[in-house]
Amino acid sequence: MSETKLKPPLTLLLASPRGFCAGVDRAIQIVELAIEKYGPPVYVRHEIVHNRYVVEELERKGAVFVEELDEVPQGAKVIFSAHGVPKSVPEDAKARDLFYLDATCPLVSKVHVEAERLHARGLEILLIGHAGHPEVIGTMGQLPDGAVKLIETVADAEAFSPADPAKLAFVTQTTLSVDDTAEIVAVLRRRFPSIAGPHKEDICYATTNRQEAVKAIAPRAEAVLVIGAPNSSNSMRLVEVAERAGCRYAALVQRASDIDWAALGDVKSVGLTAGASAPDVLVEEVIAAFRERFDVTVEETSAARESVQFKLPRALAG
Repeated sequence: MSETKLKPPLTLLLASPRGFCAGVDRAIQIVELAIEKYGPPVYVRHEIVHNRYVVEELERKGAVFVEELDEVPQGAKVIFSAHGVPKSVPEDAKARDLFYLDATCPLVSKVHVEAERLHARGLEILLIGHAGHPEVIGTMGQLPDGAVKLIETVADAEAFSPADPAKLAFVTQTTLSVDDTAEIVAVLRRRFPSIAGPHKEDICYATTNRQEAVKAIAPRAEAVLVIGAPNSSNSMRLVEVAERAGCRYAALVQRASDIDWAALGDVKSVGLTAGASAPDVLVEEVIAAFRERFDVTVEETSAARESVQFKLPRALAG
């Protein structure tokens, strides 16, 4: 009689907090409640959050995702994604008689308000962020063309030449690397000591907490897997944070089927987290995939507790 082959032992270091943040949770609820209240189809401009699984689940319920408003039939109902939109988008929606709901994360809206407030003071605005990201496009679109200059790197901060060094301010994308952003801000403050900044840190609590949680597990893990989408800024930053915290192998996976088992080899410890737009069902899926191959012990490491909740739009509340 053949002996049952024993699975090798593995410790899964589970980062906490991980997965959905309050802004993502609110945005998904807005789509689900709109479909429930108004009936399908409800159109959504851009992915409501950067996660394919979430998008496909909402499509099954009756959401139709489009890139631009000209794909939305006149008089239809449309939702703007959690990343925020330029001012021109709601203006276009009104012109086309579209009923719209804005699912922009309130912490992104806060950055929009800050940029407008600083611009109203006659200051030249610098936005620290990544070119082409929907949040950056939305923030730059709050002000007239050319009013916001994008700073992506320390080199950009060193090279920037302002119209007036005494009239300068900065805001940031909410999903950046905390450490990278601090380096860029340090250069700007050194070069322009009077530069104005946000009253409160623009990088959101969820991004900060998830990065701190990865820093806590990465030095103890032989590999770190981040569940998230390639176009998710906060997920990609988690991979970078893991590498910088001393982990030899860090990778982004969208689903359990993306795991490169050969690259993991005979690891004894793996860190696991999820970006702010990745649902917990995908974390459970990855844990189950590890259990099929290893004798798994799960250790959860908590870096912070989150209790933030955001109100729903009045049209859907109650």
